Amino acid sequence: MDRKVLEEIWQQHSGKIIGGFLGFALGILIICFGFFRTIFVLICVIAGYVIGKRIDEKEDIMEILDRLLPPGYHR
Repeated sequence: MDRKVLEEIWQQHSGKIIGGFLGFALGILIICFGFFRTIFVLICVIAGYVIGKRIDEKEDIMEILDRLLPPGYHR
């Protein structure tokens, strides 16, 4: 296929393509690991994304920990 055609397909159907890929990947994870292990992996991925996003935004790690952990956990 021509590159221009592929770019048009991507622009018009990018949400469907990404959604299909994510659904496929989720299905494979559930088949391989089971439902609850897959949920655990997804929670870890989301937590990693949020922490990485905060680091990219130059937010202080200690402030993040202060909000997440009960008082007195770091000194």
